[in-house]
Amino acid sequence: MMSGGYTNIGNQKVSGSVPAVSDSGRVSVQFTDSGLQTFPPSGVQGKISGGAQPPRDADDSFSRPAGGAPRGSDESLGGGWLHKFTVAAYKPYFDVDTSDVLDRLKESLYPFRGTFTEKTATNPDLYGPFWICSTLIFVAAAIGTFVTYIAHKFRDKEWNYDINLITWSAGVFYGYVTLVPLVLYFILKYFSAPSGLVQLFCLYGYSLFIFIPAMCLSVVPLEIFRWIIAGVAGFMSATFVALNLKAHITSAGESWILIVAGIFLLQLALAVVLKLYLFTVSV
Repeated sequence: MMSGGYTNIGNQKVSGSVPAVSDSGRVSVQFTDSGLQTFPPSGVQGKISGGAQPPRDADDSFSRPAGGAPRGSDESLGGGWLHKFTVAAYKPYFDVDTSDVLDRLKESLYPFRGTFTEKTATNPDLYGPFWICSTLIFVAAAIGTFVTYIAHKFRDKEWNYDINLITWSAGVFYGYVTLVPLVLYFILKYFSAPSGLVQLFCLYGYSLFIFIPAMCLSVVPLEIFRWIIAGVAGFMSATFVALNLKAHITSAGESWILIVAGIFLLQLALAVVLKLYLFTVSV
């Protein structure tokens, strides 16, 4: 006998077996499939994982995939209208490869094809337009500063850097590629020829690419040459936009001619403004 009141069984032989536990109170547990999503998601959309859908492009008959529901439709868009104020909602519009952007830049240099909207209908992007405008602002400031500096040095005059050149360029390019497509969107909607808003942003953004090499050529100190460069660039840009919208705007009835003519002339007006304020050197 141990001091703690326990029995020391020592080397005693224990016989018998442990009785089985009755299963009368056993509870049957059945597992069912949960609705949890697997990770990583099996239905990843686009090249960027996460599957965030873009906001609905209202009246997007101009940027709707050919064989399915429009991008960002109610069936695939979660979170309601508040989702449009999140960064993830616009991520798919920046989901393009370098090859995609290069192909679209090349397409903008061939304005008479009029196939840009067909090639970008299922995947309009904002990546290219953003960087085209940003590059134009930098080129305009750099080329303008360089040309005015050389002109002042040749005439032995004091030169001061004009910071307003950057702010003015930013206002022109960002404002033009934002406000003009927005106004055109409501005009087309009024004439019962609705177009995708993002598609219009994409089209107008790439239409400005031709002005980058035009600005680089403006360093040539010949005024007539600068007018020719500005005119050619404006004509190519205006033709690119007008021809790509023509096939869609014809559904607006007899007014389509006026709309296309207005689009063409407005693009030419942009070229004239750029010539007067960016391609002109005053000492």
